[in-house]
Amino acid sequence: MAKAKGKALKAKIKLQITGGQATPAPPVGPALGQHGVPIGDFVKQFNDRTQESRGTVIPVEISVYEDRSFDFILKSPPAAVLLKKAAGVAKGASNVGSEIVGSVTREQVMEIVNAKREDLRIFSDEAGFKVISGTARSIGLTVEE
Repeated sequence: MAKAKGKALKAKIKLQITGGQATPAPPVGPALGQHGVPIGDFVKQFNDRTQESRGTVIPVEISVYEDRSFDFILKSPPAAVLLKKAAGVAKGASNVGSEIVGSVTREQVMEIVNAKREDLRIFSDEAGFKVISGTARSIGLTVEE
């Protein structure tokens, strides 16, 4: 197994949890419990670190070590979540391609590109704009120039 911080890495777990609202219930409890992680400790630390993002889905990558200790990295929210929030819509289109549920401006798309820059594999702002615009179209949003 790989070693991090001088400890043997046992598992990497990826979850999407609502910021500030993690509980020991599924999906958190079962995912961590099978690796012997103290669930209450994780829930408290996660909720403390995501209090300012309360209500927003936050992807988290948890590294579990052989001694049952853990650490985790918070990622930026999914682009679709940020786009729906920017457009002020509750959910995306049911029939993608024929149904438009809202719109976002170029400026809003660029704000999302900047927020997700670390998670996107892009080399330019224009490439990021194309990626996020494609996501917007896939959930039924138009991008206004």
